Amino acid sequence: MVDLRFVAPDLRRLDEAGSEVVVCGVWKDQRPLTGLACLLDWRLAGRLSRLARQGFLVGDLGEVVVLPARPRLPFDKLLACGLGPRATFGQASFRTVLERILDALSGLSVKKAVIELPGRGDAGIDPEQAASILLDLLGDEERDALCFVEEPDAQHRIEKHAQERHRTALRAQGMASR
Repeated sequence: MVDLRFVAPDLRRLDEAGSEVVVCGVWKDQRPLTGLACLLDWRLAGRLSRLARQGFLVGDLGEVVVLPARPRLPFDKLLACGLGPRATFGQASFRTVLERILDALSGLSVKKAVIELPGRGDAGIDPEQAASILLDLLGDEERDALCFVEEPDAQHRIEKHAQERHRTALRAQGMASR
């Protein structure tokens, strides 16, 4: 079973996370920024908002913009990932963006990352759907240290879904071995 770690969407908690990279999502058609992007933008004195106004950070589905995060944030890099238009976001969009995030982290050889799951910052996808897709993409391989930004209720729902899925898989293995 994949070990899921969480941090609350709170700047103090994020400061304590001890990761190289922080990942947030940006909608193409929503300004001001929402979710973790809003918190990070505040700490960065509006830098993400300025980049969005200048057209450098668009929010197109699958877009990944890598920015230096220090000294205002305790991370080396910030990845801002485009979520596309809010109205068309769903499971397929979630999967596309999460695949891009995992590929980008791998390409950057990141060992520790704090990730806001795509669209979860403002309930673009429910926790159980997000957990199913996340677990499908992670498989059984252990990732170094991925920590997901979630409110306590959603943390509990994702953990519960992951445990149920794990139990179901164990039962299926047991039946297959008979």
